[in-house]
Amino acid sequence: MGIEAKVAPSLGMERNITFMDKVHARLSAMGAQATGFVSQPEPRTIGSFAKGKQLAAGNFQFGGHLVQAEGRSLWEITPPDAMYEAELNGFTWLDDLAAVGDRASRLMAQAWVNEWIDRFGRGRGLGWSPDLTGRRLIRWINHALFLMNGQTPETNDIYYKSLAHQTAYLGRRWSVASRGLPRFEALTGLLYSSLSLSGMERFATPSTNALARECADQIDAEGGIPTRNPEELLEVFTLLTWAAAALREAGRTPLPAHLDAIERIAPTLRALRHADGGLARFHGGGRGMEGRLDHALAYSGVKAAQSRGLVMGYARMSGGRTSVVMDASAPPARNVSRTAHASTLAFELTSGRRALIVNCGSGAPFGAEWRRAGRATPSHSTLSIDGVSSAKLTAQLHGEFLTSGPLKVTEQRTVSESGHEIITSHDSYCAEYGLTHVRKMDLSLDGRRVTGEDTLAALSDPDRVRFEAHMNKVSLQGVPYSIRFHLHPEVDASLDMGGTAISLALKSGEIWVFKPSFSAKMTIEPSVYLEKGRLKPRASKQIVLSARVMEYASQVSWSLAKAQDTPSYLRDVDEDLELALN
Repeated sequence: MGIEAKVAPSLGMERNITFMDKVHARLSAMGAQATGFVSQPEPRTIGSFAKGKQLAAGNFQFGGHLVQAEGRSLWEITPPDAMYEAELNGFTWLDDLAAVGDRASRLMAQAWVNEWIDRFGRGRGLGWSPDLTGRRLIRWINHALFLMNGQTPETNDIYYKSLAHQTAYLGRRWSVASRGLPRFEALTGLLYSSLSLSGMERFATPSTNALARECADQIDAEGGIPTRNPEELLEVFTLLTWAAAALREAGRTPLPAHLDAIERIAPTLRALRHADGGLARFHGGGRGMEGRLDHALAYSGVKAAQSRGLVMGYARMSGGRTSVVMDASAPPARNVSRTAHASTLAFELTSGRRALIVNCGSGAPFGAEWRRAGRATPSHSTLSIDGVSSAKLTAQLHGEFLTSGPLKVTEQRTVSESGHEIITSHDSYCAEYGLTHVRKMDLSLDGRRVTGEDTLAALSDPDRVRFEAHMNKVSLQGVPYSIRFHLHPEVDASLDMGGTAISLALKSGEIWVFKPSFSAKMTIEPSVYLEKGRLKPRASKQIVLSARVMEYASQVSWSLAKAQDTPSYLRDVDEDLELALN
């Protein structure tokens, strides 16, 4: 059921932006003039035809909420929460209406843009933050012909004035945007406007220089970003490729730091992509919008390159049609961990075009409780002691940040004639339990078999003292721990071989068999798959191996082997996809 539509007050939800944002938004209107386009970047934003038709039918789905309001404007609805309102004000939905492209969708887009200008164009509402303004300007400029076609000269003049107003605001406020994606959005929007609009040329050189500085400061030598969010890295990469293209079309050359960042990011994204083309879902990121990664990589012109060692803190193994991506580093630093997860040593596994082992994902679109649950270690395919996460959430003024995570994370990889081996460890549980988690995984070269060993051990004399002290507290009952393997919702799991194994059937016809060592109790339990764009979490299953640490070390071994392959005609399609991705 959708949320009942209610008429919103015209001033919106101003409490979500700062006082100074509102001041500068209103001051920016003074003297901001644009009479037309000098040049217009080619539209590169990708919309969804299906979502566009949904909008036209009055089904407004934003921020995990569905509002059914046929015949009403987007702006007449009381936003259920700030995330819903932020998505509205970013105007990415314009891509969807443009994807439909018929007269009805064009008239709807024009009406909603004009209404936004009337309601919020004087500096009101949540939309006056640098990142949302940058995101909005990119769409307004990308779809300028779509928005201006058939409009009166007076209406188009108001549109130009609003573009100039928002550009002048960004010229004042881009520097207060948070470092990372928000600032890249603000600067790319400012650059787009300065290159496109007559009268805004004065912002072109400053925004070009500032974008290059952000590339040098925020993109590390390996092409990663501080948040370690793969989908966020894709968004930054996409903005940088758009900005570079806009500069070239305007007869300018992107600065070396800008181009170097694109060169560094491309191989990193390729390494973080699974065999099915989607990104690994870690630290608040999803798989990425369909087609966005392929378009961005193709448009960048950066040739495929083999990444060695860790990539943005992740280890990747691949064999045959199987890919494994593991979080093999400490979580992001505290000041950039607002969306980070306690996922150290968690992994995901994809076979061909089908995801098999996953993490639950980001619960942010489904509210605060789901957001916290998705960030906890038990929501990831790794080990946790007694349900305790490997890092803690600490509430602060601007959100909940990760603290008390592992101080030391190790990683060692070898490649032999039999396959790939990775040995990783983290010490997050040492302070309380005296135990280090060591995970060893092997992937065969043909990708048909994965074996693993998860060990909890007191490795030093001080660790053994802590372990014994904890054992005395619990009356020598041992330290309970669980190893979880979350399954994609489309995986059918069933007990097999008298309950000693689990058969995992994929939609492609493949069957994998999971077997644990006898040192652990094995169960199939409910799980969830948290996915952007859906109204509620998808039900799924998880394999849980449970055991207790009674001595200085405890080890659980497990294996995952392909028992039945995909039919040959489907396998050929998968192999063609793999060639295209590489």
